[in-house]
Amino acid sequence: MTVNQRVAPQAFAEHIAHLVQVVPKDPEISRAAGLFTKALTAGGVIQAFGSGHSEAVAMEIAGRAGGLVPTNRLALRDIVLYGDAPRADLDRYDLERDPAIARTILDLAPVQEHDLFVIISNSGVNGVVVELATLVKERGHDLIAITSRAHSEAVASRHPSGRRLADLADVVLDNHAPYGDAVLPLPPSGGGSTAPASIGAVSTITSALLAQLVVAQTVSNLLEAGEVPPVYLSANVPEGDAHNLRLEALYAGRIRRTA
Repeated sequence: MTVNQRVAPQAFAEHIAHLVQVVPKDPEISRAAGLFTKALTAGGVIQAFGSGHSEAVAMEIAGRAGGLVPTNRLALRDIVLYGDAPRADLDRYDLERDPAIARTILDLAPVQEHDLFVIISNSGVNGVVVELATLVKERGHDLIAITSRAHSEAVASRHPSGRRLADLADVVLDNHAPYGDAVLPLPPSGGGSTAPASIGAVSTITSALLAQLVVAQTVSNLLEAGEVPPVYLSANVPEGDAHNLRLEALYAGRIRRTA
């Protein structure tokens, strides 16, 4: 196989096709859905957090068509949107590495007793992620992590405790991303860098798949229990807005829908 063949789009598609077969076999998906079901049945909300590209996975969980209504997305920018931090703080390159930010995000969030947290981080080692997980568990909430075990176990934690996200979660969903995330290695560049370069990151795809699988199993659980799942319609179908606003009203003050 030539270098061009190894980095071709088809090679990436084949790798993803393999992961799509592997990821759904994880028995932890059922355990995660059990925690979702427990929280929703008790009147709780699913609180999802991810920084960087992991925020895309939080968006898969909170506030999208075909998803659950009692969901809320936490984000780094909450310190500005809902707190009094200056806008310039969001430009800090090390923001997601600062453990102190986690407490601010959590204290600003509309969290109640039965809420469940889902924290998404491919590396699982940055200060905000680990500190948020620590606080969540200290306050008695169930916690699901979506992370790469391969990457997380290969790097040192950036949290003072030395712990990783996976060390704190009740359920860990492995997105099967490799160390470095990208799966198609490039040939040496000859530019003097010793770090191997690759393209084709997979963590967003497989983490989103895990999130959707958990939601699907949760809806199945609710249906089996004789309950009507609170599920969003697309806002781009004629009846979507009325349906969604009616369900959102049941969680007024507890779920936020911001950009």
